[in-house]
Amino acid sequence: MVAVAVVAICVALAILAFLVPRLSHHAQRGTQRSLGMGARAGGKAPGPLGRLLAKPFHTSSRAAGRSGSAGRRARRRMPF
Repeated sequence: MVAVAVVAICVALAILAFLVPRLSHHAQRGTQRSLGMGARAGGKAPGPLGRLLAKPFHTSSRAAGRSGSAGRRARRRMPF
């Protein structure tokens, strides 16, 4: 269920970045900030469990950043 939500967020960010590149930075930062809060909360668990709980949030944050930048990069390559 969470993976489906992360994929939906990444698709929405990519579309937003393609259509309005300047405004997409704010949405991307907000998404990464909220995922970062989850990573920090999961990382408070002791030892290896903390790393294990924080890892999905780190990878989701990285995916959100990449999808936003991919949308802006695709927009730059368009001939119009």
